[in-house]
Amino acid sequence: MGGRIQARRGDLEGRIIRRLTASYLAIFIAVILALSIVAFVYVDRSARDALEPLLTTPEGAATLARYERARALSFLLIDAGLVLAVGFASYGLARAAVRPLALARGREERFAADVAHELRTPLSVIASVAQAARDGATTTQERDAFATIARRALETGKLISDLLTLARKGGTDVLDTEPVDLAAIANRTARELASVRPEVAIETHLESAIIEGDGRRLDQLTRNLIANAVRHARSRVDVTVTTAAGRWAQLSVEDDGPGVPHELRARLFERFVKSHDSAGSGLGLAICRWVTRAHGGEIALEGGSRFVAILPLGRYHVEDHAETEG
Repeated sequence: MGGRIQARRGDLEGRIIRRLTASYLAIFIAVILALSIVAFVYVDRSARDALEPLLTTPEGAATLARYERARALSFLLIDAGLVLAVGFASYGLARAAVRPLALARGREERFAADVAHELRTPLSVIASVAQAARDGATTTQERDAFATIARRALETGKLISDLLTLARKGGTDVLDTEPVDLAAIANRTARELASVRPEVAIETHLESAIIEGDGRRLDQLTRNLIANAVRHARSRVDVTVTTAAGRWAQLSVEDDGPGVPHELRARLFERFVKSHDSAGSGLGLAICRWVTRAHGGEIALEGGSRFVAILPLGRYHVEDHAETEG
């Protein structure tokens, strides 16, 4: 899977500009190439008509060959100049076309940040008040009602935090990075989730993999993947961390459940995409993709129910770490 990974160095705006520039330039090259071929054929035919009486002699054939080479070189030089000029023009046009997108993206981020700031605090207050009222409730019905209010307020606060995460640009500039062991994070998360469904066994096969990462974000990654697997497994979940080619750490989570429905696989990592029987918000896998890409990696579904995330190893990783299994 390492071959599928592309380093995400630029931001979204830069990638779109490069793609648009390449598209504009490719269209122009196709058009100018077709026109040049037509023009060359026309000029060559005119030259042959003019030299027709001499083409049967060696001197005439040599003259025509020199003329054709000169014309071909002229066409190539003209086309090269046009391609260069159109390349610069395409870049400017792409920047102009993408600028509204970049401005909209900035407004989205500011709006999401403002909404998160304005809503999380009152939601926390609602949850606290509901929990306090639940403790002082005199009837079971009142306690259940206040518990529901508190739970929903906390869930909504988490949903807002998830949306704020997805609204941010991916990249190491938004991460609080330090050397962390992906295997240790996966092991801790697997142990914490083992009690969610005691009938599902979580098997871990972990090889230490030190990466330059944000521990909190990597905990989101492992927690979302393992929780999703536990939710859909019949009896078993396998969590594996390995290293590959001395460059990549690979986290794979697989369950023995029915797998992802075929109709969802193409849009699986988009926001709010979930199966009809899922109880989640549909943001978990979108956050997993955001976290892996922010770390310079990628995530994919392999088969029906095996998720694989690839992350670059950090400079502190050494290859002689022992493999652990829990």
